[in-house]
Amino acid sequence: MEAPRPPRLVRIGALELRFRVDEDDGAGDLVVFDFIVPPKARVPIPHYHEACDEMVYGVSGTMTTTLEGVAHEVRAGDVVFVPRGKVHHHANPHDETAHVLIVIAPGTIGRRYFEEMAAAVSTGGPPDPAVMQAIMLKHGLVPA
Repeated sequence: MEAPRPPRLVRIGALELRFRVDEDDGAGDLVVFDFIVPPKARVPIPHYHEACDEMVYGVSGTMTTTLEGVAHEVRAGDVVFVPRGKVHHHANPHDETAHVLIVIAPGTIGRRYFEEMAAAVSTGGPPDPAVMQAIMLKHGLVPA
């Protein structure tokens, strides 16, 4: 059995993503990360995935995951399954930090996508929507 390694951290503004499994692990077929979202945050823009499914599992707090126009309040122990091709987005309109575990399979959207987005939003000014859209499309996320 391989020894566990510490999660790889990516920050996008106040958001924190702790990758437990990413595209560099194993065959790259699975991505798993803790998604820590502060109060009143909304991320990302509504989109769908071309080639992967997503599972959102509540750890603590409450994350609102909107799937095909229906809002789901994800609390500890709750699961929302997002099939590929279905428009969704996540938000934390609540007063406490939300912590969810995200599983993406196959692992077509991994740590590299989020690292590129982090770089795009940390330029010192407002992020360039065209650059952000290009990064999304490169990784199989289609803005809705």
